[in-house]
Amino acid sequence: MSYSFDELIDRKNSRSYKWDQVGPLFGDKDILPLWVADMDFPSPPAVRDVLHKRVELGAYGYAIRTDDYFDAITSWFERRHGWSFQKSWIVDSPSVVTTLSLAVEQFTSPGDKVVIQTPVYYPFYDVIESNDRVVAKNSLLNKDGRYEMDLEHLESLFKDGAKLFLFCNPHNPGGRVWSRNELLALGDLCLRYGVIVVSDEIHCDLIFPGHEHVPFASLSEELADITITCLAATKTFNLPGLHTSFMVVSNNGMRVRLDKRIKTLSIHMAQHFAQDAVVAAYNESEDWLESLLLYVKGNLDYALAYLDEHLPEVKPMKPDGTYLLWLDCRALGLDKNGLKQLMYKKAKVAFNEGSTFGVEGEGWLRVNLACPRFILEQALRQFCEAAKA
Repeated sequence: MSYSFDELIDRKNSRSYKWDQVGPLFGDKDILPLWVADMDFPSPPAVRDVLHKRVELGAYGYAIRTDDYFDAITSWFERRHGWSFQKSWIVDSPSVVTTLSLAVEQFTSPGDKVVIQTPVYYPFYDVIESNDRVVAKNSLLNKDGRYEMDLEHLESLFKDGAKLFLFCNPHNPGGRVWSRNELLALGDLCLRYGVIVVSDEIHCDLIFPGHEHVPFASLSEELADITITCLAATKTFNLPGLHTSFMVVSNNGMRVRLDKRIKTLSIHMAQHFAQDAVVAAYNESEDWLESLLLYVKGNLDYALAYLDEHLPEVKPMKPDGTYLLWLDCRALGLDKNGLKQLMYKKAKVAFNEGSTFGVEGEGWLRVNLACPRFILEQALRQFCEAAKA
């Protein structure tokens, strides 16, 4: 099948967080939103078809999870990523961020340090601080416009007693897809110091040619035994509003503990629509994903070329994956409030302001590339013209 990603779905006045919150958040309802990480593309046809069938049932009662749901997940990860795991290792959770928070709560105590690699997706900070733990920052190194891990400093944090590590693989916002060798070096440290790894791999299917996502837990049985892998079909197939995710946990003790807490909070019940959507996505929508990746790569190439021609002071960090573009705007000489003024007041666009990802992100912006190209063209044109005015 051929798929078109050039047509914009009108999501205004649909209770869309991305489109209907621009007024309350940024001060103008006509601001062009390329911020929160959902897509402006229709979800795959197979997903829409199965959801229509669920709607047509006419009764939206309690649901259960059946074997086809777990089979779809295990088959997908074996097929796409060469990672085999048992269905019994899967535990459902309402969202990846929910899983991050549960892991912090269950495997650390108040006052403990939890390691993150900054700049990073801002809920990583929230789930640590909201659980009365302490953020231990292992800042990434920007080497020639590409993030690398500072393993020497990371080891010092582990030596200092941190026993939980929230890991972003692929990295958000920088788009790094960590290599096998990098992951093995990281894993060696975690095993040496007895550190539990909570690996957020929600962007694992959004990988550009020339790069390969390696699930951290797939590296060895020993690493799988200390890893909670956080996954979802939601970023891949544009399903975030269905609030469905799952974790893969081979360690029986950790899995039982997480499962018990999920049931204690009564957030374990199957969602009426989500399981069918996940099955249709994983079983019937792989060709849609391949087309999507080509389109997003085209958007990336367009953005890189446009910025190089029209605003070369801004230096993009070329991503290995995700549909996010991390822009170094420090040469514009603006602080975070100045960048907000530039975006919201002058350019009438909303990208993510970088300091929300940590102080290391000050002077940076994150752009969501998952939109029709004409929207990206308009947003970049408005931003570059405003920056030069």
